[in-house]
Amino acid sequence: MKKLRTAEEAIKKIKTGDILLVGGFGLSGSPLTLIDALTEHDARELTVVSNNLGEEGRGLGRLLVSQQLKKAIGSYFTTNRDAVKAWAANDLEIELIPQGTLAESLRAGGAGIAAYFTRTGVGTELVEGKEMREFDGEPYVLEQAIKGEVSLVKALKADSLGNLYYHKTAMNFNPEVATAGDLVIAEVDEIVETGDIAPEDIGTPHIYVDYVVLNDRYIKEGGRYIEQNVGYR
Repeated sequence: MKKLRTAEEAIKKIKTGDILLVGGFGLSGSPLTLIDALTEHDARELTVVSNNLGEEGRGLGRLLVSQQLKKAIGSYFTTNRDAVKAWAANDLEIELIPQGTLAESLRAGGAGIAAYFTRTGVGTELVEGKEMREFDGEPYVLEQAIKGEVSLVKALKADSLGNLYYHKTAMNFNPEVATAGDLVIAEVDEIVETGDIAPEDIGTPHIYVDYVVLNDRYIKEGGRYIEQNVGYR
């Protein structure tokens, strides 16, 4: 497979100061192997765009422990106490975005749409300082699209071309994230032959995917990925 790389090889493409777009909702659909490899990379001052920052010491939470994050943009950070502590200590900038707005801003970024108007957030502190307009007698706020230098996504399978299949709720933000990054790295549990994924089951077409990394660090038990005592390939 031409796009296959080790986690270490793929992660080396991330540079200090980059904006990273990361799929996942909680730890569901989170590219855990890629995140772990990133903690061993020397990139710093990163901005992460994701629904949340994992859990304490798991997923994106590990980037807080390794002190590689400058800013987090997302919807729900309070499930990770380390994120709250880092923000309270002025060690982490946080920008809150409603979940639907986050998904639409990522979709817009991938579709080449610079900005759009929405009613979500109107009347709250989240829209302070943003441009407002009225349509049909209702106030709307202008939201900019979100794009990034690198996207990290998690799929169950990739075929030999790089088409991705997401498993159930792992669909969450991953398809939008995969379209909005300049470079897209996909972590998968399995690589199958081209044609083994039905066309209607392809969540991200291969044209978007630059590199594929095979997860050999985690296994799924009872719906949850458990870390194994193995290294990267």
